[in-house]
Amino acid sequence: MESRLSLRSRGAIARWISVLPLAVACLSLTPIHPAFASERSMERTLTVTGQGIEMVATTITQVQLGVEVQGETAAEVQREAAARSSRVVNYLRSRNVRKLQTTGISLNPVYNYRNNEQRIVGYSASNIVSFELDTDAAGEVMDEAVRQGATRINGVSFIASDEALARAREIALREATEDARTQANVVLSALGLRNQEVVGIQINATAPMPRPYPVMAARAMDSAPSTPVVGGEQQVQASVTLQIRY
Repeated sequence: MESRLSLRSRGAIARWISVLPLAVACLSLTPIHPAFASERSMERTLTVTGQGIEMVATTITQVQLGVEVQGETAAEVQREAAARSSRVVNYLRSRNVRKLQTTGISLNPVYNYRNNEQRIVGYSASNIVSFELDTDAAGEVMDEAVRQGATRINGVSFIASDEALARAREIALREATEDARTQANVVLSALGLRNQEVVGIQINATAPMPRPYPVMAARAMDSAPSTPVVGGEQQVQASVTLQIRY
């Protein structure tokens, strides 16, 4: 009898030992991984993007003008272009224009085509500069530059000052933020849900580059009035994207 009980006990113990690894394996799958728990807490989010636009007055004019001369020889043309350009640049410096720089210098032959033959008939030289100044003085300065020897005005563009653009960006960002919050509140209220917290923010603020306006240079007469130059407004755009948990 004692021998038979011993055999039964040994069998039960063997079966229990064989089942134990499976039980341990099942228990090891029970805890939730922290990353999975974090993902579950972020599942209920609403993403909205708000827009803000602010207009700011332009007070700075960017000008590109220069000298273009044609003649029979390259040396003659180059000398004349250099002399005129020097007078124009010296005048602009005397007016304390800002960001004065040369943007183009060229000397090219001028061809005449006749009877399928190409023949050099002269040369053309140009010297182009760009600069910035207050819009109120732009017309007067461009007219005098023409009197000093400038023969072409390639174009003007209008921009706001850095300080004005910075203030406009702040206003546009506030408007975009309020727009995003209003959208979120309307949607969540309509669904009977509650705004809990902002868990993500993305912002973007830009001021489009000014568009140049072409200007034709006319002969300036001493008795002629100054060319009127009127600036406009520059648009500053901002967008704010909020990710809101509810």
